[in-house]
Amino acid sequence: MLKDLKTLEAWFVTGSQHLYGEATLKQVNHDSREIAAALDRSSEIPVKIVFKPVLTTPEAILAICREANNAENCIGLITWMHTFSPAGMWIGGLKSLSKPFMHLHTQFNRDIPWDSIDMDFMNLNQSAHGGREFGFIGSRLRIERKVVVGHWSTVEVQRKTGVWLRAAAAWHDWQGGKVARFGDNMREVAVTEGNKISAQIQFGYSVSGYGVGDLAARVNEVSDSEIHDLIQLYEADYQVPSEAKEGGSLRDSLKEAARIEMGMRSFLEEGGFFAFTTTFEDLHGLKQLPGLAVQRLMADGYGFGAEGDWKTAALVWAMKVMALGLEGGTSFMEDYTYHLHPDGMKVLGAHMLEVCPSISTGKAGLEVHPLGIGGKADPARLVFEVASGPGVNASLMDMGNRFRMLVNPCEVVPADAPLPNLPVARVVWQPAPNLEVAAGAWILAGGAHHTGFSMAVTAEHLEDFSEIAGIEYLLIDDNTVISSFKKELRWNDLYYHLAKGI
Repeated sequence: MLKDLKTLEAWFVTGSQHLYGEATLKQVNHDSREIAAALDRSSEIPVKIVFKPVLTTPEAILAICREANNAENCIGLITWMHTFSPAGMWIGGLKSLSKPFMHLHTQFNRDIPWDSIDMDFMNLNQSAHGGREFGFIGSRLRIERKVVVGHWSTVEVQRKTGVWLRAAAAWHDWQGGKVARFGDNMREVAVTEGNKISAQIQFGYSVSGYGVGDLAARVNEVSDSEIHDLIQLYEADYQVPSEAKEGGSLRDSLKEAARIEMGMRSFLEEGGFFAFTTTFEDLHGLKQLPGLAVQRLMADGYGFGAEGDWKTAALVWAMKVMALGLEGGTSFMEDYTYHLHPDGMKVLGAHMLEVCPSISTGKAGLEVHPLGIGGKADPARLVFEVASGPGVNASLMDMGNRFRMLVNPCEVVPADAPLPNLPVARVVWQPAPNLEVAAGAWILAGGAHHTGFSMAVTAEHLEDFSEIAGIEYLLIDDNTVISSFKKELRWNDLYYHLAKGI
């Protein structure tokens, strides 16, 4: 489980050529090293930036791309053309490169030295058209990449670079990753299902199914002493009612929740899984639906999807990687019910139990209540509110001939009144641009009812991630108009149909 992005590397790669002579190349190397060091020091950059010697031949470019492919901690390249670097030199390397790259279109000097500029300066500082030459070959090879334009010393350039690096880190973590699916897809729900082989080919992670009995066997191996120790952590971290304390009427429910958590955690750790799903339709051998266990595992960085939704589980996992070190939390979420008052329409997001406490404000309450569905014992869960602020909902769907990422920024707001009888964690938000347009566009795009919700990750992170993954990206924001959004959907359908032949 990835806990620190600084264990990962992005390689700073500069293009030039021998035409300019050794003195110029020596200066190019010096300038490149300085930019790489500045990026590495920036608080906006989440990973280690590794300087690589300037590339001047096709052989050197191919070698560095192959080296990056095989470097375990390298998540991608940041490329910069200090001078003119003929794009023909880059074809072999870029065709072989399996890691993503970002094009930093900058120059070493910020300002033109108006009173001293001469041809030596011009020959050294050719990023303006050197970057265009490099951009052509990326487009000619039809490689998705992010282009960041501006001076490398500015906060905005460093911020945009940092956003891309977080997306690249999440993509890196997906490669060879594993999702555990306890039980199958629930009943006949369509959007939670999809082609797992297509996903593994497209995304790099695999989805493995397990009978709930496999999990129950691990749960039943948990000792009383392990349960005792875990409940002590519960009592330290959460507000626990007297009924759930030692001797209380709800103590056995809490013990069972702890047993499920220990068994589930053991199963996931031993199998090397980074995300998982459950379903309340299939609980053979479990006395209650995992609620508290799921919430705490998500808080530790696991991805989760309810009712067999492995795509959302993987998406939440990726969003948690992107969010490492940022303010705000990330959770599995569902648009549960609406407030359609004309003075301000809102969404109440929740689920039966499984909302991550990383988004909570204050100390969560640990409560035990009836579930109402599923036919099992009353499950334990954490109940909390969420502080106001910007957020985002994202959904990943299998559209048959492609995967689609659908993203909608929102503003988390207080509930209009207390919710004393709602025994689950919840969050209230106003979607951009408003509920009428957002819900209409979401439905037209086939968006799922399950989402990854974050108050740390932004739409920009998810756009960069979608481009790295090579999937469709749709944004519903303040600029969205339904008539234009319909056209975008039609154009995209046509593009993805024709793109198979490109």
